[in-house]
Parts: sequence; C-alpha cells; structure tokens
Amino acid sequence: MRLWSLHPRYLDRQGLIACWRETLLAQSVLVSPGGGYSRHPQLSRFTAHDRPLDVMAHYLGAYLAEADARGYRFSRDKIVGDAAADVDRIQVSTGQLDYEWAHLSAKLAARSPEVAARWSEVTRPEAHPWFVIIDGPIAEWERVSVDRGAL
Repeated sequence: MRLWSLHPRYLDRQGLIACWRETLLAQSVLVSPGGGYSRHPQLSRFTAHDRPLDVMAHYLGAYLAEADARGYRFSRDKIVGDAAADVDRIQVSTGQLDYEWAHLSAKLAARSPEVAARWSEVTRPEAHPWFVIIDGPIAEWERVSVDRGAL
C-alpha cells in the first residue's frame, strides 16, 4: 500500500485508481482497527492524528477531485469521515517528498512514459493538498533500502 504524500495530479491512471482503492482500504482499518493493515507504516500519520477519519476524508477528497477533473467516476459515498471538518493538516518533510518523487518517477518511466515526460522538468513536486511541507529527512516510518542521509 502506498499513501502518497505527492499531489494526485502526478499519478497516471493506474496510480490514481490504485491509490483511491488503497486509501479506501486504509480508511476501513481506521473504522475497524486490528485488520491486516492496522500497523502499516504509512497509515501511522493518520492514526496519530486526533481525528483520523476526518483527515482521511480530506485526503480522499483530493483523489476524488483529481478523478473528477479527469472525467473518472469515483464514489463519494465511500468516504466515511467528514471532509468539511476543520482539522489540522499533516506534515510531510522535503526529504519524504523527494524520496516519493524518485519512487513515482521510476514507476512512471516504466509504466507510463508519456506521463513521466510531462513531469520530467519538475524538481520540487507539490505535496498532496492535505499535507504541509516542512524541512526534514525521509520519514521514520518509510521503508527505505538505501541510506536515508544520501537522499
């Protein structure tokens, strides 16, 4: 499961659909904790929030908006939390965004070269609208197979 910190606009069709489905799965873990993904590291930033379902609703809302902009039909009824709730945004570090950008860029190059080409000039990607960017390294929860200091 990948709950991207990057703006949904960067995802290709397959990535957008996959992230919508995976985030709905993550939402179900928030509704009924204890399932298979309840300890998933990327979910920890939502579970640490005092209103995780409402933050998840905002997070899903950005995917819904991107799907609408592309003419896809994602079901609003699947969002459980209150997307109108006034809740604090989640922080994401510059190191985490850089790591995810490299990860996504490699995926796009292999799977959707035309989408990769569209974003090839981007050096600092935008974060998902529900994240606030702060300076810092890759998140501690991220599973990284290389030296964190090198990125």
